[in-house]
Amino acid sequence: MKIKMLLLCGVILGACSKSKPRKPIDPKPSTTIFQKTIEESRQLNKVEEEKIEQLIQKDSTHTYTNSLNGFWYTYVKKIEEDKPTPKAGDIAVIEYDIRSLNDSIIYSKEELGVKNYHVDKEDFISGIQKGIKLMKIGETITFVVPSYNAFGISGDGNKIGINKSIKSTVTLLNIN
Repeated sequence: MKIKMLLLCGVILGACSKSKPRKPIDPKPSTTIFQKTIEESRQLNKVEEEKIEQLIQKDSTHTYTNSLNGFWYTYVKKIEEDKPTPKAGDIAVIEYDIRSLNDSIIYSKEELGVKNYHVDKEDFISGIQKGIKLMKIGETITFVVPSYNAFGISGDGNKIGINKSIKSTVTLLNIN
């Protein structure tokens, strides 16, 4: 009986001891996949920016400015007068086109028509949204926008493919 009692106490004490957790085979696999995706995106962006820089170097007739907002731009028609620029909440009346980096027209001005863009209040091409705020009424600027500031990894679902940089010449017609 003593042996059975000792055995029973041993089993109970053994069952109450804490088990050590196992270490995962691949620690946090979602994190490593996420890090790989980020690195791949950085590489794609670097290649894209190199293509844009080559395009800009070849265009000796224009001087491009690299914006802090992730796009390049050059003035086609610049207004030197001190005039207001669009700000959040304004309606910017614009005319624009969308072209590929080799200047073939994707969407013409006629096809897109005049757009009433509610500054910072509606979804629009990210790079151009930011660029419009640089413009004065009557100015025309050509923007070179990398895919991450244009239509991104999904394209526009029509004529613009995935990860495609674009050029767009925008004229600010009015500010309401």
